[in-house]
Amino acid sequence: MALLEIRVYPDKVLREKARPIDTVDRSVRRLINNMAETMYDAPGIGLAANQVGEALRVILVDLQREDDDHGLITLVNPEIVKAEGEVVWEEGCLSVPDYFSPVKRFETVTVRGRDPDGNPREIHASGLLAVALQHEIDHLEGRLFIDLLNPIKRDMFKRRWKKRLKEAQG
Repeated sequence: MALLEIRVYPDKVLREKARPIDTVDRSVRRLINNMAETMYDAPGIGLAANQVGEALRVILVDLQREDDDHGLITLVNPEIVKAEGEVVWEEGCLSVPDYFSPVKRFETVTVRGRDPDGNPREIHASGLLAVALQHEIDHLEGRLFIDLLNPIKRDMFKRRWKKRLKEAQG
């Protein structure tokens, strides 16, 4: 396994719509293993393939909590098939480091996809797991959580981020 580079906003791959995977083969499973190692090393609770430069429909989520029955969730070609309610959750992102903001999401979701062996998998989620699944699936559509901020907060973020990038360049 190998650590992969986590792409950071405004990297263009983060805005790409990820391609579906026809066959879950050895190369996809290798990507999944490398993504898991990268996510845990970061540390994060979720990672989408385009965050590591691969515009493919793969996500990983692990809440890394004792009260979570799911453990590591890996989904290939995930899609939200049902969504209900509304919740506001403080979100952050490995591709937008050191920035957090409340985001409105569905409170519960049902997500379908395939596991690393290519078998169908369906997950019914609420709370943080539902938020994390939506966040990662958004990545596959080329959306970041900052896109869901109200226009004033998004503008403030962009100004702060440009200043940060300018300072980092010297």
